[in-house]
Amino acid sequence: MLFALGSATFYGLNIVYARMASFAGASGSAIVVYRVFLMLLLVGIAAVVLRRSLATAREERGTLALLGVSTALVGVCYLSSVAYIPVTVAAVVFYTFPIFIVLASPFVEGTKLTPALLAVVAVATIGVVMVVGPAFGDLDWRGLALAFAASLATATQFFAAARCRRTGVVAKVFWIHVLVLPTAALIALAAGQLDPPSTLTVAPYAVGMTIGGYLIGFMLQFLALGRITAVAAGIIYCTEPVVAAVSSAVILGETLDVLQMAGGTLVLSAIIANVLLEQRRHRGAPIVAIAD
Repeated sequence: MLFALGSATFYGLNIVYARMASFAGASGSAIVVYRVFLMLLLVGIAAVVLRRSLATAREERGTLALLGVSTALVGVCYLSSVAYIPVTVAAVVFYTFPIFIVLASPFVEGTKLTPALLAVVAVATIGVVMVVGPAFGDLDWRGLALAFAASLATATQFFAAARCRRTGVVAKVFWIHVLVLPTAALIALAAGQLDPPSTLTVAPYAVGMTIGGYLIGFMLQFLALGRITAVAAGIIYCTEPVVAAVSSAVILGETLDVLQMAGGTLVLSAIIANVLLEQRRHRGAPIVAIAD
């Protein structure tokens, strides 16, 4: 849970610095391509230095392929949705993925849907809506469809990652990005935004923080998803928009109103309740060795 919370925090910071980079003229599509390329390079170096194998567990290769495709679709659909609808609306729709995770968990993981768990999800979702504070109006159905698709892809990603327990984290991250890189590059080419690496120097600090936040957040995400259920992780990741909202107020000078602060309190309360529920559910459960 601490890995998941750390990952959500870095992802939340990553969004703020990505916005700063865009103000300076650094293309978001180009940043995505080069950060994936950098991730592959760093993971390859780590595998050599730490003597970690990039081999995958044979029985998990199909799940790993699903994980790579779903990871690519999350970025593709989410980034594309904001071309049709406001960012705040897209964020609210996107952060419905904990609901999809909880509703699908009885069929995927055999999790029992208790009134307490449903209440936690409801509170967290209401909190997210209050934090992002969207103004719904003149919405294009294509943007909503893309944001919902990103939400469904994220739920799929969480379930797939939770099932990849035998493949090491280094190998897992490497092969996921092997699938993500060509997808991101094709999208950037189609949008005419595959700028040369030199364009990233227009805002080195913001670009560095954006890429760094993604790299650390992604590694922590997959350390977390190999150790907790998709349901628990999905609720914890509701902290991401809260971190983004607070960070934007501190770093970019954007203000938080009373409604947003109340929403953040609801999200944090839901996370604390989820931690207590998870501890109660796993009390007395045997310790399981995790590949790393």
